[in-house]
Amino acid sequence: MPLYGFWYTENRKANSSKFPQVIIRSGKGGRKDGDAAVQLQAEQLAVVFSQQVSLQHLAVICLSWLATRTKMDQSEGTVSSYHVDANLKLNTWPRKRHPSRQFADGKCVFGEHTPSQSSTAAFGVANYRCSSRLQCLQVDSVQRWMEDLRHMTEVECMCVLQAKPIEVEDDSQQAELIVSAGAGTGAVAAGDHVARNNLQTLLRRALVVSTELGKMFQRLEKGRWQRVHSTAVRANCHVRSLVHEYSAARNTPPEMQKFETSLLEKCMELTNITERCLHTEDEFFLKSMRDAIHEILTDVSDSFSNMIDMALANEIQVLIKQIESSDNVHTIGSAISNLLSLTQDGPQLCSIIAKEGAVVSLFKICRQDRFKGLYAHALRTVASICCVEEGIKQLDKVDGILCLADILTDDGSAEAARAEAAAVVAQITSPHHTSTQHLASFLESMHDIVTALINLCESASCGEVFLLASAALANITFFDSMACEILLQLNAIHILLQACKDRQRVDTPYSKDQVVTILANLSVLEQCASEVLQEQGVERLLLLLGERPSSSSPSEGAACERVQQKAAVTLARLSRDADVAQAAIQLKAVPRLIELCRSPTERNNSDSVLVACLAALRRLASGCPDSIEAADHQQLIKPRLVDSFLLCSNMEESFV
Repeated sequence: MPLYGFWYTENRKANSSKFPQVIIRSGKGGRKDGDAAVQLQAEQLAVVFSQQVSLQHLAVICLSWLATRTKMDQSEGTVSSYHVDANLKLNTWPRKRHPSRQFADGKCVFGEHTPSQSSTAAFGVANYRCSSRLQCLQVDSVQRWMEDLRHMTEVECMCVLQAKPIEVEDDSQQAELIVSAGAGTGAVAAGDHVARNNLQTLLRRALVVSTELGKMFQRLEKGRWQRVHSTAVRANCHVRSLVHEYSAARNTPPEMQKFETSLLEKCMELTNITERCLHTEDEFFLKSMRDAIHEILTDVSDSFSNMIDMALANEIQVLIKQIESSDNVHTIGSAISNLLSLTQDGPQLCSIIAKEGAVVSLFKICRQDRFKGLYAHALRTVASICCVEEGIKQLDKVDGILCLADILTDDGSAEAARAEAAAVVAQITSPHHTSTQHLASFLESMHDIVTALINLCESASCGEVFLLASAALANITFFDSMACEILLQLNAIHILLQACKDRQRVDTPYSKDQVVTILANLSVLEQCASEVLQEQGVERLLLLLGERPSSSSPSEGAACERVQQKAAVTLARLSRDADVAQAAIQLKAVPRLIELCRSPTERNNSDSVLVACLAALRRLASGCPDSIEAADHQQLIKPRLVDSFLLCSNMEESFV
């Protein structure tokens, strides 16, 4: 059947009819009486619209019937007029054939028909020899139907939908499967980004499944069996989709395939057993099934976690192989960037990265001079991985501390590389770590490392470099008093107090927190007091007591609290020296300490700042009793420390 062109015209004569009229006619001449035609009168056309039947589809039906009927008419020597009734059935009325008309090679003209007293709208299927005044547009019937469908809207229904939003059930929020970035993304993403995309997809899909399993636990406890089963079905679909798409994108190792098979079997068992609970109301049966489902659900959760860990490890190995096998700086740098981005997804992933040998590979890079440009990038990744114990163990196994010492003490190393090495030192010496076995090897290089760090504080070109170096020093001073002695020998108090005057280096409460931490630990040594006095350190401590956050950030507020607390602790320790106590009293340290005790807003409602200020006040009062008024002495000095603390912590601020 040839491709037909559809056209639309409208005759705007007076007394026009309500509905258009459709005519199907055959022949190649002009419109004459006696043309064979199929007419849909106005009433029948209304029925067509109400039933939402495409006019194109009806035309095709009519034309097919007409082609068959035409052969019969030719043999009989007659022409019939074809009419479509309300039931869409074709009825015929024979009439004489016009002598001058012949059928033109089976082609049909679907043209305009204009009755004398009505206006019609006509849809036609026309050949290219149609009159030039008719505009033809060649499209297929499906496309035309889709265009017509835009106008077949129920206005009332649209209003109802807009006025009454459909409420989304919580079950459907996670119902949509997330498209995997496995095989499909591999065609779009280039080279080094494929592994990272696969990892990110795994993490997203794992989150979806974990969410569904968590919902199952909650609904199982509430006995909502319909929801339990629907969630089980959804989780089963998610797991199967994940396994299938990941297997298609990667060659999974045999050990992982065993986990996948076992997991899929358990998911199917979970779906089947929850379905059984829908068809009974026997409380005893449901109670027994609840325990069985809980056990299976626990097994599914454990198996899924193991499978995801293995899949993540498989993807991480791809990145590590890129680092170890490539000599291209760009390729290695891209793989390191991908590892660094993965470390931001939590300690669990950092632990997997460490177990797969990433720390070892990164230190191999840091031991090759040709990759000096990658030192900073690699060390930043190492610092992120060492937030977990496994990362520190791997660092200790490859003598990473010696490598850090070499980079810190090498004057040829870039400042960025030395700053990132300081960040690794700060990470592995953090007091939050429970394991201290790695510190044994650290003590061997401690003098060189401390010297390099204090020199880095002195020469830092920006606040970030100073922050990393001072944070490493602050952590080191916590676990060994020898580090404090080394710092005093290196004139650390002068360097740190001078840095506090430099807004380019010490520009945030976080940097001040590290400085005052070092001063607090150094103040334990008796010889520290004279150096603090010489460098006008008491004035700096009083300024630190007035530290206030510049924004509403909770982390900045907490940093300011630590600064105030440690400044008070340092002042209390240094006030054992009479000269320091006298200097503090002359600088009006007592009124400031009393204000911090009595005004909760001044100390940001911090109890630790209150305790430190009470301790500093009592130390100053013991050396100079006359420096405190009787009322303050009665409330803040004379009672036990606990009683004074309770009195000040419950004190309401007066606004009179």
